[in-house]
Amino acid sequence: MVRGGDTDSLCGQVIKGMNMRFRRAWLGGILAWALGASGPLAAADTALPHAADLAADAALAKKKRVPLLVLFSSPTCHYCERVKAEYLRPMQQDPAFADRVLIREVSVGTSTPLVDFSGAKTTEGGFASASGVFMVPTVKIFDARGAAVGEALVGLLSPDFYYGYLVDAIDAGLRAMRPSQK
Repeated sequence: MVRGGDTDSLCGQVIKGMNMRFRRAWLGGILAWALGASGPLAAADTALPHAADLAADAALAKKKRVPLLVLFSSPTCHYCERVKAEYLRPMQQDPAFADRVLIREVSVGTSTPLVDFSGAKTTEGGFASASGVFMVPTVKIFDARGAAVGEALVGLLSPDFYYGYLVDAIDAGLRAMRPSQK
């Protein structure tokens, strides 16, 4: 609590009250903003990789023993852009997540070619439909066999807690990929 005469600033009190994972993400976001890592040029440099061959991505996930996080999005969805800008792009660039998750994006309703987990040719929209995705943004975690792990995150939910929901989902995926580790 900030009182007259206290030397801690309100900002310092807010930061002290955050859990460590959220604090890192929050400070990373502030740092990125301060360094000007926003806007069209930065977004192009940090675009999420679109899924093109999920069978190959699953093989890489198996080799690295990490889950595959798939964001199902739409180009006209501003909540999707928010999830990418505030949560997934920072995670993708954070070295702490490099050995924890592979991140891919699938655009629902498009006819962009895609190879699914079984190696069959389909489209991004077809894969989204086959995955039961009907609302965007939706985040699903998959294991190396292409099986969904845990519950999908549908919508933006509560922005204050969304980072924690993502980390919990990734952790569930890690437990599925690394069953001998706790």
